Amino acid sequence: MHLAGPFDRSAALFFALPCRALLVFALLAPLRCVAAAELEDVRQQLINGQYEECARNCQQAIADQEYSEEWRLIGIQAALELGRYTNAMELLTASLERYPSSVQMRLLGHEVAQRNGETERAAVLLQEINLLAGARPWAYRSAADFVAQGRTALLLGADPRKILEQYFDKAKKADPQFRGAYLASGDIALQKNDYDLASKIFTEGLKKFPDDPDLHFGLAQAYAPGDRRQMLLFIDKALTQNTNHVPSHLLLAEHLIDGEEYGAARKVLDKVHTVNPWQPNAWAFRAVLSHLANDAKAESEARANGLKFWNSDPQVDHLIGKKLSQKYRFAEGAAYQRRALGFNKQYAPAKIQLAQDLLRLGEEGDGWQLADEVYRDDGYDVTAYNLVTLHDNLAKFQTLTNGDFIVRMSAKEAPIYGQKVLALLDRAKSNVCAKYGIELDRPTTVEIFPEQKDFGVRTFGMPGNPGYLGVCFGPVITANSPASQAGHPANWQAVLWHEFCHVVTLQMTKNKMPRWLSEGISVFEERQANPTWGQAMNPKYRELIMGEGLTPVSKLSAAFLTPKTDLDLQFAYYESYLVVEFLVEKFGLDNLKQILQDLGTGEPINDAIAKHTAPINEIETDFAEFARARAKKLGPSLDWKKPEPAQLLKADPQWLAEHPSNFYILLRHAQKFLRDKKWQEAKTPLEKLISAYPDQTGPDNAYILLAEAHRRLGETNDETRVLASLSDIEADALDAYARLMELAAATKDWGTVSTNAERYLAVNPLLPLPYRFLAQAAEAGGQARTAIEAYETMLLLDPPDPAEAHFRLARLLHEGGDPKAKRHVLQALEEAPRFRDAHRLLMEIRRAQQTESKAQPLPASPPKPGRFE
Repeated sequence: MHLAGPFDRSAALFFALPCRALLVFALLAPLRCVAAAELEDVRQQLINGQYEECARNCQQAIADQEYSEEWRLIGIQAALELGRYTNAMELLTASLERYPSSVQMRLLGHEVAQRNGETERAAVLLQEINLLAGARPWAYRSAADFVAQGRTALLLGADPRKILEQYFDKAKKADPQFRGAYLASGDIALQKNDYDLASKIFTEGLKKFPDDPDLHFGLAQAYAPGDRRQMLLFIDKALTQNTNHVPSHLLLAEHLIDGEEYGAARKVLDKVHTVNPWQPNAWAFRAVLSHLANDAKAESEARANGLKFWNSDPQVDHLIGKKLSQKYRFAEGAAYQRRALGFNKQYAPAKIQLAQDLLRLGEEGDGWQLADEVYRDDGYDVTAYNLVTLHDNLAKFQTLTNGDFIVRMSAKEAPIYGQKVLALLDRAKSNVCAKYGIELDRPTTVEIFPEQKDFGVRTFGMPGNPGYLGVCFGPVITANSPASQAGHPANWQAVLWHEFCHVVTLQMTKNKMPRWLSEGISVFEERQANPTWGQAMNPKYRELIMGEGLTPVSKLSAAFLTPKTDLDLQFAYYESYLVVEFLVEKFGLDNLKQILQDLGTGEPINDAIAKHTAPINEIETDFAEFARARAKKLGPSLDWKKPEPAQLLKADPQWLAEHPSNFYILLRHAQKFLRDKKWQEAKTPLEKLISAYPDQTGPDNAYILLAEAHRRLGETNDETRVLASLSDIEADALDAYARLMELAAATKDWGTVSTNAERYLAVNPLLPLPYRFLAQAAEAGGQARTAIEAYETMLLLDPPDPAEAHFRLARLLHEGGDPKAKRHVLQALEEAPRFRDAHRLLMEIRRAQQTESKAQPLPASPPKPGRFE
């Protein structure tokens, strides 16, 4: 395939290439010159970041009339790395005169022209490549030329899959030792958000070039969205090989900004500017930092420096806006995307980011329209495709509203618990808004997704879900439905309460609050609303606090970015909550509210804390003592020393004798008794554990194990007592709630049945079991309306015995004089034709209808037609 013919216009208009994307494409191409050894040294200087030496050597070689085009390619690239954009342009102009048919020179020239603001010339250079390769395809068969043609085709909108096959794969075959083919292939995957493919490509490249910083950086980019720890590992490897590797420094700076480590981010950007004082992305990040510090003058100056050589570069404003949006400053981020589109109305990254910003701001009409535009322009843009598909799915949702909230749910789920969602949100609004003294300025939109992939797309732009139950953007909340949480669904009421607290605090602070404080307040308010919600101290958290697991308050937001395990991430939420509880206990809620108000004016968090409580260093010291004191209150009579794994595995009786109150050994000993079916023996360690640590929750806690022992021994009253204790302290103990309903129904303890049915529904309202028990309890208590609603909902969930449900519902409706009773009894008979009670009820309904019909007076005879007098 040559480039002169028309491209497939349904293909993507790709992003502007990143700063390292336009690497010299002939860095490892075969050489036919006498200065091969010296040229190889200069190649390596460029790769290893010795840009000054590289530039001098190229200048000398050119002065010495070295023939190879590569001297000039490397020299231009070194000038770009150093920010000497005008020098690069001068060398490019001279080089094009000497090598008028070079496609590699023109592609590099495209970046040089852009860096100098000559966008028209940049476009012309791409067209020239197209014409040259189309007219003389046989002349451009080297690996470097294949890659140059492929990158050009991407910039002109060709199909990326065809480019991989027809150019980059050919480059690998033409020269398996050509690193540029791996870099180019990996770039395509990154641009299309296919991070798994990118990881495979860069890993393949590193097998051939294990010390290559650009390949290490590519792998860091592939890991960035999902595994920051791996990302940091590969950034470190890249910087080990090239301490001046600007893209790696920029990715590290971005990570530090995400973690609110702004001082450290500035130091990294200082390193970038020692290499390239005009690096535009570095100035964009400085503008972000200035914006977050409420320094408009410095922000404007940083932006101007980023645009110094190319004053209409859309990437600068796009990057500033993107980072602000990632700080939940969606309105400010959207404003920057509009500035980027003012420079280039077709700049796809800004369009799709603006679409997402508007959707998160609740400006859905414009947001969906923009997403559709991007998709029509670039059918391969993964985010745009995902959003357009999501829009089609959302169109099938049902909307419920009461003025303060707009709730969107699947048409199947809305009739089941939609009104409960509205009631819960109303209660949260009344409680939290009054507590924090705020009036919301607009309705809150809540979207609940039965498919995790749809939640992921709406929330992150991608179908993957990194463990979130819900996310709040300010006026918009997205949440996973219990249907999407296979295995062990969380309490959806707690999730929505938590997210609504974000609505309040984000509006109070105008979205200017650190993540740790936002999450900490939401967990704090969960527990204020219901002590079983949120997170509580547990043995794992105790171990982290008593060890080295506490993160300093000033760095707590970063703990959400690079957790070693899921436990570490959950602990970041718990520690954030604990800090808020500490501040409220020691300084009062009013001071916390004052901190939020100051954040809304742009005051830095540490200054706001110091103003209303104490300096941050004192806060960190006092909080650590507070946390340790709280940890020590967990089972204070228990021995918390952790046994060696071998001792724990064997539940060593001798070790237990020496440590009779050790939590881990007691629990392990009990579990071994249960496995051996020694139910009576298991009760002793379990009762000891519960007595010493009565707040145990979570899987395999002592309550669950002790209830099992009582059940096996037929001790029903004791089993009920133990499960009731657990249900009072745990928000999602579905098995306990179900068993309590069963036991209470057997003894006709209908109050307990109703209580645990409601608890069950707060976790999973999509199963028929709790509705059956709720209906029975309501019937027994004479609450016909509640029983009818329970049976009606139950029938929406495909219950195991629909005939019985229809019959009971029909009987209740008939007793209330509702004519729908006949339809339901007929449905019962349709399910079970020999259902005798249903036949009797049908006859009773018919007799009642006949009696009613006889009691009705006959209608008066209509007048005969005649003439008017």
